[in-house]
Amino acid sequence: MPLVTTKEMFEKAYNGGYAIGAFNVNNMEIIQGITEAAAELKAPLILQVSKGARAYANRTYLKKLVEAAVIETGLPIALHLDHGDSFELCKSCIEDGFTSVMIDASSKPFAENIALTRQVVEYAHDHGVVVEAELGTLAGIEDEVNVSAEDSSYTHPEEVEEFVSKTGCDSLAIAIGTSHGAYKFKPGTKPQLRFDVLEEVSRRLPGFPIVLHGSSSVPQDLVAKVNQYGGNMPGAIGVPEDQLRKAASLAVCKINIDSDLRLAMTASIREHFALHPADFDPRQYLKPARQAIKELVAHKLVDVLGCDGKAF
Repeated sequence: MPLVTTKEMFEKAYNGGYAIGAFNVNNMEIIQGITEAAAELKAPLILQVSKGARAYANRTYLKKLVEAAVIETGLPIALHLDHGDSFELCKSCIEDGFTSVMIDASSKPFAENIALTRQVVEYAHDHGVVVEAELGTLAGIEDEVNVSAEDSSYTHPEEVEEFVSKTGCDSLAIAIGTSHGAYKFKPGTKPQLRFDVLEEVSRRLPGFPIVLHGSSSVPQDLVAKVNQYGGNMPGAIGVPEDQLRKAASLAVCKINIDSDLRLAMTASIREHFALHPADFDPRQYLKPARQAIKELVAHKLVDVLGCDGKAF
């Protein structure tokens, strides 16, 4: 099976009341952990690559690793550019064989966001590739994305119809209270997503796939393990998983997960070296790290996204 676009995935997810997991990948072990879990649970997948990951791992290596995952698992997998910041980057990824790209012009004025998104959409659609766009600005830090809380803003539902109509984008990332990174909410606060915004957007765009970025839940057992073995992550609070499941049951068809993968891998490696300080063989500490990612992803696919068994 070749790489697929998200079009059919999202149609099924919208009608079925579940979401597809979009997991950020940076190396072989992360890709293996994600795809092994999905293969066992028969779940469709979006593997997404950021600009930073592409620079770190080399564009050719990452693409070939994802292609290897398709061969090994037989799963429907989409290869997606996460937070593309220019037409040139999106064009490069399309030429490299990505089946989906995101153009993130959400920090620009509304008219400029429309113009740049439309430019990417026209090129992408000519090459059979789908496009995700963004309205509203999420706070937090993830690779090149760095937005302060003061500069973040919720999506304005009254803008979405004009934006989708004028750009022709295939899915829309909106801001309803999630944020990038592990430090999403202040300690002592009760995180609450703006479902009123999501519901109004859905009313204005019936049947249209919505995307949530910054949706790691930051499991406290992983935070505790990182801290136990020398880390320093006080006050790291993520998005409650029950709220993500609710969003998946509504119009949200794609939920992005990155920080939780990093936490699982880092916690496992820190624990390994604390227990086996003399080890120097990367296979000895990357194998349990891969397993930790697999277990985390399996939990997300079943308990948060609800997409297990939906691959075929």
